[in-house]
Amino acid sequence: MDKDKDGALARRAGANDIAAFVEAAKKVPAPAASGRGRLIFALDATMSRQPTWDLAQALQAKMFQAAAELGGLDVQLVYFRGMDECRASNFVSNGQGLAELMSRIEVRGGSTQIRKVLAHARDEAKRAKVAVLVFVGDAMEENPDRLAVLAGELALLGVKAFMFQEGHDPGARRAFSEIARLTGGAFSAFDAGASARLAALLRAAAAYAAGGQTALAREAAADPAARLLLSQMQGK
Repeated sequence: MDKDKDGALARRAGANDIAAFVEAAKKVPAPAASGRGRLIFALDATMSRQPTWDLAQALQAKMFQAAAELGGLDVQLVYFRGMDECRASNFVSNGQGLAELMSRIEVRGGSTQIRKVLAHARDEAKRAKVAVLVFVGDAMEENPDRLAVLAGELALLGVKAFMFQEGHDPGARRAFSEIARLTGGAFSAFDAGASARLAALLRAAAAYAAGGQTALAREAAADPAARLLLSQMQGK
């Protein structure tokens, strides 16, 4: 068999694998409409992220506010910075606890480590149900195929990735959108200084983590950002 034909078969097999992941993810039940949800809040903490890190620190309490009426939310902070540093906190059950964790962390130069974030979320979900992975970043400097494989593993564990991109880097947009698609989650971009939009996106993600699509639909009734996320998750 010639190399061109081998390559075509490999690409077709890869496409079939991705389609199988997406179909399997659709069959995974959404989080229960009551009880405490678990959400992993992951941030790029490399040097370019200082303004958004400060913004996320100010807005993270809104995630807890959105989830409180639905039974509450446990949130774990994950961040990467430098050349090989990727850390995770324990799960916390209130906004003040997460704010204290974030206040002790400074951004540092380095490369993206999204692969480690996805692998960590996968491992956490194997130990106990994780409804949502929220990731906020502006760049992607890794092999997108490896990220796609991990996204497929998250999909099979029922973890929806909500990928929020600051700015307009095309490589990041492609990778973030694909991770969201494979997991049955959603993607949205926001501009620097768009605090209201990021706040709405975080609130919508938290509502889903705590109460599933019913809760997200209630957010969507009043907020365009939530409607965007819901429409993506429903494939519209």
